Amino acid sequence: MVTGEKPLFVRQTLTSPDFGAYGMETIAYIKPVTLDGRCCHAIHAADGTPLTVIAERDLAFAMVRQYDLEPASVH
Repeated sequence: MVTGEKPLFVRQTLTSPDFGAYGMETIAYIKPVTLDGRCCHAIHAADGTPLTVIAERDLAFAMVRQYDLEPASVH
């Protein structure tokens, strides 16, 4: 690095609240769950807050995208 240049990346430690809020406005997580003996798909906010449960995986992904969020699959 040349003297006086700023580094491209500075590693910072995230606090628990910061980490929990990461992606709140851009990401929703979808994970398979069993409800009343049936396989369904739960949608959660980025901080883990449950939002809803949908029977079909494709519909869950479509619903998340409808609200301008990026779906992320959790296994």
